Amino acid sequence: MANLKEIRNRITSVSSTMQITSAMKMVSAAKLKKAQDAITAMRPYAEKLTELLQNLAATLDGDAGGTFTTQREVKKVLVVAITSNRGLCGAFNSNVIKEVKNRADFYKGIQVDVFAIGKKGNDALHKTLSIIDNQSPIFDNLTFENVAKIAEVLTEKFTSGDYDKIELVYNQFKNAATQIVQTEQFLPLAPIKSDKPVSTGDYIFEPSKEEIVLTLIPKSLKTQLYKGIRDSFASEHGARMTAMHKATDNATELRDQLKLTYNKARQAAITNEILEIVGGAEALKG
Repeated sequence: MANLKEIRNRITSVSSTMQITSAMKMVSAAKLKKAQDAITAMRPYAEKLTELLQNLAATLDGDAGGTFTTQREVKKVLVVAITSNRGLCGAFNSNVIKEVKNRADFYKGIQVDVFAIGKKGNDALHKTLSIIDNQSPIFDNLTFENVAKIAEVLTEKFTSGDYDKIELVYNQFKNAATQIVQTEQFLPLAPIKSDKPVSTGDYIFEPSKEEIVLTLIPKSLKTQLYKGIRDSFASEHGARMTAMHKATDNATELRDQLKLTYNKARQAAITNEILEIVGGAEALKG
C-alpha cells in the first residue's frame, strides 16, 4: 500500500501543477492581447517615421546626420540585451542570451559590454560578459517616456565616444507561437537602403532639411528602442502562453498515466489479497 500512497501523492502533485500552469496560460493570454494591440498600433508610425527620414536623408550629404552617422573604427561595442524579468516562457530568454554571446564571439578581440534590459539576461550574462547597466524596472511601467530616457543614455554613450557601435538584440513578435531573434544596429545609423523610389518632389522646408533630419534622428532612435522593447514584451507573453499550454498538456498526460498505473497497482493488490484469503481457506480445509 505504500506504493499506492506514493502514486496518489504524485497524482495530487501533478494535478496541482496542472492547475497552476493552466492559470498562468490564461493570465498570459489576457496580457498578450493588450501587448499585441500596442505593438500592432505602433508599427505603422515607426515605419512611416523611418520612411520620412529616408526620403529626407537620401537628398542630403552623407554627413548630414552629424555624430549619429559617424562611422568610427570599432574598438568598443555595446550590446543591448532585451529579455524578461520572469521565466517560464520556454526558450524566449535563452535565445537572446545565446545571440548576445554569439555577438561577443563575432567581435573577437574587441571589447564587448552588455546593457541589460530584463532581469533574466542580466543574471545569465554577468557571469561571462561585462554588464554596464541593468534597466529591469522598465517593465513595471513601460511607457515611451521611460524608454526615451534609456535611449538618451545609449545615445550619449555613442556620441561621447564611449562606444563605437551599439546593437539591439531582442525577440520580434510574429504571433503567439513564433518569436524571431533580431539583431539591429542602433548606432551609428546604418546607410539607408531602400528598393522604393525616393520622393524628390519640390518642397519648401522650414527649417532646413538638415535641421529636420537632426531633429528626427533622436526621435527615430527612441522609437526604435521603444518598438524593440514592445516587441519583446509581446513576445514574452506569447512564449509564456505557449509554454504553459504545453506544460498543461504534458501534466494532463502524466496525470492520466499515473491514474492508470495506480489502478493497475490497486487491482494487483486486491488480487493478491484474494489469493491469500483463498489460500488460507484451502489450508484450513486441509
